[in-house]
Amino acid sequence: MNAIAFHNGCLASGGQILTGQTLLVSGGKIEAIGADLAIPADYELVDLKGDVLAPGFFDIQVNGGGGALFNDAPTVETIATLAKAHVRFGTTSLLPTLISDDLDKVAQAIDAVDTAIAAGVPGIVGIHLEGPFLNASRKGVHDASKFKVLDPAAIELLTRLKHGKTLITLAPETASAGAIADLVGRGAVVFAGHTEASYEQIVAAEVEGLRGFTHIFNAMSQLSSRAPGVVGAALSSRYAYSGLIADQVHVHPANMALVARLLGPQRTILVSDAMPTLGSGQDWFELKGEKIIARGLTCYTPDGVLAGSNLSMLDAVGVMMRSVGVSLADALTMATYAPADAMGLQDRLGHLVVGARADFVQVDAHANLVQVWQNGRRL
Repeated sequence: MNAIAFHNGCLASGGQILTGQTLLVSGGKIEAIGADLAIPADYELVDLKGDVLAPGFFDIQVNGGGGALFNDAPTVETIATLAKAHVRFGTTSLLPTLISDDLDKVAQAIDAVDTAIAAGVPGIVGIHLEGPFLNASRKGVHDASKFKVLDPAAIELLTRLKHGKTLITLAPETASAGAIADLVGRGAVVFAGHTEASYEQIVAAEVEGLRGFTHIFNAMSQLSSRAPGVVGAALSSRYAYSGLIADQVHVHPANMALVARLLGPQRTILVSDAMPTLGSGQDWFELKGEKIIARGLTCYTPDGVLAGSNLSMLDAVGVMMRSVGVSLADALTMATYAPADAMGLQDRLGHLVVGARADFVQVDAHANLVQVWQNGRRL
């Protein structure tokens, strides 16, 4: 792999924009970072021209892209299509996301991700299983006929991924006592989503190891004066992360600002929740026989129900800066470090540290994308 020296720019790391630093890459990993590094003569020099070099974006919720939907065909080919569509917008790591489906489809998706990672499909670091262990009263666009009971056999299935990380979205109130702890003990990361849980049920789930919340404010019990609900539990948690779909439709900008302020950039995770229209050039797709339309950054059913997004992580960073008023450093943290930390991958992804994978985005001061590198290769 190419040996590269990045200089004459800024580095976005640890919630800061650092100036006067040089970054060296060798063998697809960060080799050194410092102000007065000696650059070997055989290294390729990359002049950042004052721009910001940040870790590549990490999207933990990718349903589709490039015209493909993971549920339609959970294969290595579909996974590669998703990765190729999203990397154009700076997403160098992602979790293909399967929404509620039959358990044989879940098994097929897990096996496909295992094969993709083993085969070295760029950017694939695990899987997100969003259901089918959800609450029908908060189903959103999910097919409630696919919902299942989380029994020991299902726990065994959900945690059988051999390579990479597994993120599971479930409704904690539908799980028996100890089920979340069992999943966590087997290496899964568990988020609450599509849930009618009470505040108290979420607190109990956190004791078992619940680590975060899937698309906060959407498909969950809301905050009220005497019943804080899932939203109240998420906003008051001292440790949990929250995924945020920053398209200005799923969540009002004032509420996005509230999440950013209460959780901070290191626990606010920007997610795309992207559907096949992203990177495809088309404005519609079919979901279980129903035509879904993309308008702007959001996707809708014919009845106006939200059905994922047409949002890229680059779009989300821009929205957080322009409409919410967060800094470039904080928006980048939400798209890089926060998801990597939530998944326990912060030593490899989402952070500019020695030994981390050489995945980068070069952006200007307004978060316009200039260049992408993945595994030390310019794309």
